Amino acid sequence: MKQNSLIIAGVIAIIILSSSMFTVHMTQNAIVLELQKPKETITAPGLYFKIPFFQRVKYFSNQLLDNDSPPAEVITKDKKNLLIDNFTMFRIVEPLKFLETVRGEQGARARLDDIVYSELRVEIGQHNLIDIVTGTRDAIMAKVTKEANKKAAEYGLAVVEVRIKRTDLPPEIANSIFNRMRTERERIAMEYRSEGKEEATKIRAETDKEKTILVAEAYKKEQTIRGEGDGMSTKIYADAFRKDPKFYSFMRSMEAYKKSLKTDTTLLMSEDSDFLGFLNKSK
Repeated sequence: MKQNSLIIAGVIAIIILSSSMFTVHMTQNAIVLELQKPKETITAPGLYFKIPFFQRVKYFSNQLLDNDSPPAEVITKDKKNLLIDNFTMFRIVEPLKFLETVRGEQGARARLDDIVYSELRVEIGQHNLIDIVTGTRDAIMAKVTKEANKKAAEYGLAVVEVRIKRTDLPPEIANSIFNRMRTERERIAMEYRSEGKEEATKIRAETDKEKTILVAEAYKKEQTIRGEGDGMSTKIYADAFRKDPKFYSFMRSMEAYKKSLKTDTTLLMSEDSDFLGFLNKSK
């Protein structure tokens, strides 16, 4: 019986001892709470002790944290609406103040959203759209980071950097701009098509003109060659006729017979016809 009591006492001692020890990692800070009230803040890593059942430990990360804010609409100096999508890098630097003001990371992120949006709205409202999109974005975000860090210090936070992930126009404005761009592109396309048709008409007209000239010159050359050929043919016939009129007459008659006297041809003429002169002589 005594031995069992010793065992039970030993187990209880071990449980009490283990519940009285806690470890703070190098990536953490810790606050010891006694009856829900802060008792001690621990920022150095190591093994520590607390009173079991009366004290408990709440841990906070001391690493760099990020907060991805939802897109928010702001107005520029030249009255242009912008949809800003940003994120914030922050760190918990005063755990006790952090616990007393925002209680946890969820509350801290909500406060940071409000702080960063307020500073973005103020700073972007002092610049034109073209400056925000191009040249001065880094300077704008550096100013927003500085001002946000001042306000976040009230909650035990340090804002390391605020960055814009994306800058867009609101959907209704973007659609309007897109429609104007499309209308402009269609107008330019119509101009190009009109100019192309006009140029095509000029090219076709010029081609038709060149074709007509070439055909006329070819016809002229053809007629010239044909006339020269006919002239040479007539001269040859005339020379042949002068040399032997009878033979010439005979050849011409043979050609006439060949063209007119065919198997399916019927001719009615006198026997004394000059056309049949050479046939009559053959008899």
